Amino acid sequence: MTENWHDLVLEADFPADGKLAATVGGWHVLVARTEDGFHAVNDRCTHQASPLSGGRIRRDAIICPLHGARFEMKTGKCIGSAYADLRVFAVRVEKGMIALSIPDTPPGMDELPVITG
Repeated sequence: MTENWHDLVLEADFPADGKLAATVGGWHVLVARTEDGFHAVNDRCTHQASPLSGGRIRRDAIICPLHGARFEMKTGKCIGSAYADLRVFAVRVEKGMIALSIPDTPPGMDELPVITG
């Protein structure tokens, strides 16, 4: 599987709450600013397939708003539960632009969030 870099947003325009949800190349991505930089994960809880972007970031982890599952933003690792880890996307900042490395192939059904409403 090949990947390409996609410009997302200027670092100066990144939301003050420290997280940004976007769809890039068909992938639902959650980008967060943590103490050690920017990190991006698939915006889909591996427990109930709900979007993680509605959750809070605490101690460099995203907390699923549905059931409280926690995932490290840097590694995608599930913390304190037996759920599968999240897909992680590479992030770079060049000349003030935040960019993500996204697979050329679209996500499978098991990688898309269930969006209601």
